[in-house]
Amino acid sequence: MVNKRTLLLASSAFFVAQPVTAQEMPSDQGSPTSDAGEVVVTGYRTSLAQARNAKRDATIIKDSIAASDIAAFPDLNLAEALQRLPGVAINREAGEGRRISLRGLGPDFTRVQLNGMEVLGNVDSPQDSRGQTTRDRAFDFNLFAAELFNHVDVEKSYQAQQTEGGLAGTVGLFTARPFDYKGSKIALSAQGGTNSLTRDFQPRLTGLISKNWGNFGILVSGAYSRRNTREEGFDTYRWRRNKANGSDISRLTAAEQAKINSGDLLFARGNRLSVWDSKQERIGLTSSIQWAPTDKVHVTLDGLYGQFKGDRFETHLASRGGGSSTWLGGGETFAGTVYPNSRVNAIQWNDRNEVTYLDVSGGKASTETRIQNTKNVFKQLVLSGDAELVDGLTFHWLGGVERSRYDMPVNDKFTLEGFGDVISDYRGGTYSLVNTYKFNPADANFWHAKRLYVNNTFQDSAFDNVKGRFEYKVTPDDTISVGGEWRRFGNSGYYAEQDNILTSGFVSGKVNANPTAYAQTYTGYSGQDWTIVDFPKMLQTLGIDRSQYLTKRLGVFAVEERTGAAFAQYDWNHILGGIPFRGNIGARYYRTTVTSDGVASVGPITVRGEYQGVLPAANLIFELDPGLMLRFAASKNINRPALGALAVNGSVSNDNGNITVSIGNPNLRPYKSTDFNISSEYYFGSVGYVAAAMFYKTLDGYISTQTVNNVPYSQTGLPDNLYPGVTGATLVDSYSRPVNLLKTNLFGVELSGQTDFKFLPAPFDRLGTAVNFTYVDSRLDYSKIYTGSIATTLEGLSKYNANATLYYQDKAFDARISANYRSGWILSASPVLTSLGPDQDVTGFEGTVYVDMSAHYTVSDHVQLTLNGINLTNQRERQYSNSTKRLYVVTRSGATVLGGIRLTF
Repeated sequence: MVNKRTLLLASSAFFVAQPVTAQEMPSDQGSPTSDAGEVVVTGYRTSLAQARNAKRDATIIKDSIAASDIAAFPDLNLAEALQRLPGVAINREAGEGRRISLRGLGPDFTRVQLNGMEVLGNVDSPQDSRGQTTRDRAFDFNLFAAELFNHVDVEKSYQAQQTEGGLAGTVGLFTARPFDYKGSKIALSAQGGTNSLTRDFQPRLTGLISKNWGNFGILVSGAYSRRNTREEGFDTYRWRRNKANGSDISRLTAAEQAKINSGDLLFARGNRLSVWDSKQERIGLTSSIQWAPTDKVHVTLDGLYGQFKGDRFETHLASRGGGSSTWLGGGETFAGTVYPNSRVNAIQWNDRNEVTYLDVSGGKASTETRIQNTKNVFKQLVLSGDAELVDGLTFHWLGGVERSRYDMPVNDKFTLEGFGDVISDYRGGTYSLVNTYKFNPADANFWHAKRLYVNNTFQDSAFDNVKGRFEYKVTPDDTISVGGEWRRFGNSGYYAEQDNILTSGFVSGKVNANPTAYAQTYTGYSGQDWTIVDFPKMLQTLGIDRSQYLTKRLGVFAVEERTGAAFAQYDWNHILGGIPFRGNIGARYYRTTVTSDGVASVGPITVRGEYQGVLPAANLIFELDPGLMLRFAASKNINRPALGALAVNGSVSNDNGNITVSIGNPNLRPYKSTDFNISSEYYFGSVGYVAAAMFYKTLDGYISTQTVNNVPYSQTGLPDNLYPGVTGATLVDSYSRPVNLLKTNLFGVELSGQTDFKFLPAPFDRLGTAVNFTYVDSRLDYSKIYTGSIATTLEGLSKYNANATLYYQDKAFDARISANYRSGWILSASPVLTSLGPDQDVTGFEGTVYVDMSAHYTVSDHVQLTLNGINLTNQRERQYSNSTKRLYVVTRSGATVLGGIRLTF
């Protein structure tokens, strides 16, 4: 009989959130019903129960994801699994989860550890608007296949024995180990599928072998996947105030002419149709050796190798004229042919002075063909273990090395140019663009060759870690821990580039500007074709050896951090006034030195810095009633600056005469935070629980980019030769560098829960749900550093995050569907200012709802059929420019469906 209290709590779980994710049904599951006819917790529910118990038993505030069987993680991507935990939001790349934000703080604030050791692995974004080639501390979760992992923990409160950093929290990834399983285990899985946009065949293979010989065991696993991705849409280069810029406006009314000449109108730049394609290949290998020579000594050696390759192709059909790439202006004499400026036939604008309709004749158009070859190689080796030295005294240790290299040896683009009649229409709404071309963009004879740009970029990361702690049980319920840690973290890199190769030859006619010998027609964009170039054929036809332009290394940097730390912590488990009371209290001391090498105007330069501090932490748990727990946590923590922000060098770019300089700051200090958490949790039934949590953080020394305008280039400290034609006297339109300037507070509420529906009549008694809701807010006055900024919340913060999962499981079949909502968020609070006035105050993303599903059918004890669906609704990613939500980038990436078979022995 289900009592009223359980029924009420189970029903309320529809409106609260999930702190754990489930796992597919193992092949050796039991019967779903007992002799009494009650549903038995097996398979998917076993995973829910395992993760729930880990949360309940933890001394800190923690959520978990558990695998119920060997090589059987519940999702194809770790980020997509983590998004179903309360407080976790993710961003996606081509529909696949890439990075996570935790409790309102961006990816840089979440530390990720792999088998107990901090990990950094970047696979980059193909889009400039999403931060291509950035150097930071964030982890890209699409670097590894999820099948390689056994469980994941998300630690939301801090304790002294945990490595300092990770202001938002710590995500712990754990690969499988041989002692996790009894005797011998073999698991093989094969999946194949496709995407609605790419329509390619996407294989995904996983294998795992584990063998134990008493006190010794070996496990090896591997995963391979290959897929094509596509993001297709339309975008702008943002919007800019412009005048006629020489265009013929005589056909317009006097009022329209006056409005254009006033400089008040904002024109969309670029007006682009765009495609980002990638051929991705991912290989992951893990190995683990465990040895227990006695029941008091345990040794584990974990190794992991990951390789992620992406051959990218990007193309655009865009405006290219003067006036910062609007359809205005644009005339020129090229290779002996005179092209007059465009003529404006009609124009419309809205009440915000944004041009929503523009009809021009002779507008300068362009196509861009861009290719990028990327490769990330990750290696990690970790030796860990414990030994009971005497009764009650145990020593735990870990030592590891990690190396990661990110290479982009090819990052080249070729521009074709032509002049024709066109209409750009934005009247269909905020995220609408319709271009009507009165010429044939697919006719190669319409275009002439204009520009070739070549680039390569390389980054290396290294991490060495040694840590140990002594645990002494003063009594069976009291433990004192003391320990220390040493870490070395290094990041270095450089790039080389050359722009406008052969442009002077095209203009003078010394090099044939007719592209027909190497032109192709691109047909991949829905509803519109245009001309692109065959890159290898183009290089051969024009006689170009790209390597001769990439001999000079630019942006050379190297940042190294060395940290020593020590801690002491006391854990207890007692009865206080008849109430079970447990927890821990402790403090951690750290000292970090930073060395940054780069190039300034005076030549090579090295800057050294140092900082230190003490971080107290306390976690208290009261079990007020069987199943009812109350948690309190308070601590101080830090978050170290992004690696790129510490580099002592910078970069220079030229956008149609507007010089932009960006430089790092090796004198940055870490963010500091004081954190408070309170959580109430009630556990019931086999898998059920509900929880409500509140958290509050104060952030001091918040790092943001400070931008000033119209400063001499000589004040940046960079050498004159970083960009052609730029000297010390050149006036820089925008000069940016990171600084410690702001303080802010962060407040949030998390509601979470999960339950079976055993109280319902059959077959609905085999249903269950897990749901969550998180609200986060901050108050930050960006106007103190950004002239014209109106942002009041942290960059990357979504105020609302929610997830709902509905699952069904019987003896042979289980299925679940999940919907994840993330509200809109600000990408950058830095305004863009020009001589004509501000272009934008902020830029950001609109909210999204992603829907994924998974189903499994058990044929026998050893065979299971699988079906997975990702991004089933083909969710649009909408990026805006300015708080008025002007169109920036809109893309779709298609739905992906994979089916396969899983074998276990």
